[in-house]
Formats: sequence, structure tokens, C-alpha cells
Amino acid sequence: MDAIEFVKNYPILVEEIEKVIKPELLPVIQEMKDLDPHEIITPDVWFVSPNQARGFVWKLFLDKCNR
Repeated sequence: MDAIEFVKNYPILVEEIEKVIKPELLPVIQEMKDLDPHEIITPDVWFVSPNQARGFVWKLFLDKCNR
């Protein structure tokens, strides 16, 4: 999955997380929705699979929860 595909799929990946988290974490999800995915990765980023991209978004979510 290249950077363009990631940017296109980012909202879908965030929605997947939103479906399985506790309601008290919804502000974190809203913060992630407000992020421009172009600011998260550079054009040369490459994910070997959709699961790696999914894991990357989950890590972003967990990092935001832990700060």
C-alpha cells in the first residue's frame, strides 16, 4: 500500500477503530479524524500490506491515548 492509497483509506481505518472503542475515547477519534493524513506520512512511505497500515493507525491511536 503506497502513500496515496493510505491517504484514501485513512478515514476507513479510523472508523474501524471507532467501532470497537469505549465511548469515552471518542474525543481521541475525533482528533484523529481532524488530522490530515498527508501530515502523518510522507509520499515515499510504503506499507507491505493493509494490515501494516491498520497497525500504524492503531499505534497512532494508542499514542494519543497514552499522552
